[in-house]
Amino acid sequence: MSDSPLYLLHLRPDARLLAAWVARHHARHERQPSDLGDALHGLLRAAFGDAAPQPFRYLDERQGLLAYTRLDAEAMRAHVERAEGLVAETLGLRATALHDGFRLRPFPTRWPEGRVLGFEVRVCPTVRTANGERNAYQRADDHEDDAPARREAAYVQWLLTRLDVPEGGTRENWQGAVELLPDVHLAAYQRQRTTRRTQAIAGRKRERHVIDNPDAVLKGHLRVRDPAAFAHLLARGVGRHRAFGFGMLLLSPAA
Repeated sequence: MSDSPLYLLHLRPDARLLAAWVARHHARHERQPSDLGDALHGLLRAAFGDAAPQPFRYLDERQGLLAYTRLDAEAMRAHVERAEGLVAETLGLRATALHDGFRLRPFPTRWPEGRVLGFEVRVCPTVRTANGERNAYQRADDHEDDAPARREAAYVQWLLTRLDVPEGGTRENWQGAVELLPDVHLAAYQRQRTTRRTQAIAGRKRERHVIDNPDAVLKGHLRVRDPAAFAHLLARGVGRHRAFGFGMLLLSPAA
């Protein structure tokens, strides 16, 4: 486990330029259009390379984008200086007459055991099967039904299995970090068509494909069980698709 400092990055992407970026990628890949998460993933990779901040969460035009990163202010400024002009302008990395550019502040990495915190996390609750990814909430016949209470229970259980360690298990995925309290609930849900790339295979180019995935926001309170594991969970994020705007735990003081 790394003891490197963690920082909270705040960006204010330019909504007009961001929409244009998505449209250009849509035109370039007409059959596999970019979604917003895919576009932001590409922009962050273009600006930061392998050090692209993640997990991240794009809230809206006014609130902007939040991300956890190991880059300190000096390293961040170096990446910003090297970033291509349109990429930097679209992400809002550099100061303009309208805003101050990126903002960075240290984020806690030491949390007392037993501390209760409010949280919100946007997730893509899928499970892997022999036929690929599947929505974590599906009936036995592989079709969703229209039962919000059962959907909520399925997604809360999905989250729990990614935060808990079965008896005799390991912490390879930084699990066992927290205990979910009973007020955890499904705050928002939609289906979203997302663009992803196939895994790299020797001799074959990675291909883009569109998948129909669940997009859910879970909110509630958690209790820190393992402070070190919790710090790494924050930096790593929850679930899959963390490089595309999912999995960032946003924290708040317990009410």
